[in-house]
Amino acid sequence: MGTNYITPNGLEKLKEEMEHLKKVKMPEIIERISRAKELGDLSENAEYHDAKDEQGFIAGRIIEIENLINKSIVIQESNNHDTVNIGSTIKVKCGDNKFQYTIVGSNESDPTKGFISNESPLGRAFLGHNKGEKVKVIVPKGEMECEILEIS
Repeated sequence: MGTNYITPNGLEKLKEEMEHLKKVKMPEIIERISRAKELGDLSENAEYHDAKDEQGFIAGRIIEIENLINKSIVIQESNNHDTVNIGSTIKVKCGDNKFQYTIVGSNESDPTKGFISNESPLGRAFLGHNKGEKVKVIVPKGEMECEILEIS
């Protein structure tokens, strides 16, 4: 696994999710397990097994989030608006279309909202380039050229 980058906002969302899982979801599951145990025979108790499965899923997600928080590098806001870095928001022109992307770590990527991973072909292509440069990007349909119009 390579280095995982995360924005301060992404880090806050992970912390909020972990807090919710620990303080809301896990106590709810423990209560469900307790109620299911009162029903008697656990070998044929679907509610008990379902709650135990969900407990395992939540515990796994908590561990995953803790690892992400502890092993991720938080992207610091940069005053360098000359070169595309992780955390940069860029405006590009690809063919006749203009796009705005923010380069983020892979766990925060959401291309439909303009957040592209630093590990994606598009993200990798832009990293290290400057405003005004034309960059060739390899996409599933072949190769396209994009011009970096603005970096913020």
